[in-house]
Amino acid sequence: MTQHGGDEEFDAAAILGTLNRHGVRYFVIGSLAAQLQGAPIARTRDIDITPASDAANVTKLSAALDELDARVRSADVPLGLPFDHDGPSLARVLVWNLTTPHGEFDISFVPSGTEGYEHLARRAHTIEAYGEQVPIADLDDIIRSKEAAGSPKDILQLPVLLQTSERRKRPRDG
Repeated sequence: MTQHGGDEEFDAAAILGTLNRHGVRYFVIGSLAAQLQGAPIARTRDIDITPASDAANVTKLSAALDELDARVRSADVPLGLPFDHDGPSLARVLVWNLTTPHGEFDISFVPSGTEGYEHLARRAHTIEAYGEQVPIADLDDIIRSKEAAGSPKDILQLPVLLQTSERRKRPRDG
C-alpha cells in the first residue's frame, strides 16, 4: 500500500511487525484485541494500542511511527497531516488518532476505565496472530474500557463482548 486513508485494506501485520521490530512495549486494545480473543464482532479497520509511557519506550514508538509514515488523521485531509514528533512530544498527548499506508492506528496512553499500560499489564497476555507475537489487553479490561468510554459503537459491542467473556470463563466439558 502506498496511500494514507481511504479504502485500502487494513494491514495489521505491517503495523504490529513495525512496532515489534522497534521493540515497542504496548498492548493492543479495543475491537481488534477483542476479536483476537474470540469475540464475534465486525471486522475492524484500525488498531488501537496502549504503549508504556517511559522515555525509552516512547522514543522507540516515535521511530516506529516514522517507519510507518504515520500522520494525524483528519476528515478534511484524506492522506493525514504530517507531524513532527519525538518520544517526549508523543507522551505529552494522551490520545493520537493516526493514519498510515497500512490503515488507521490509534494510540491511547490511558484508555477509558484504566490507568494505562501498567494497569493493563496485570492481566494482559501475548498471542500469535498475523505472523507476530501480539501483546493484548485482557478481554475483561477491554469490556471495562468500552463501558467507561460509552460511545454508541462501544455500547453496541458490549453484549457480545460480555457473552464472549462468560464463555471463556466456563469450564470445558470433557
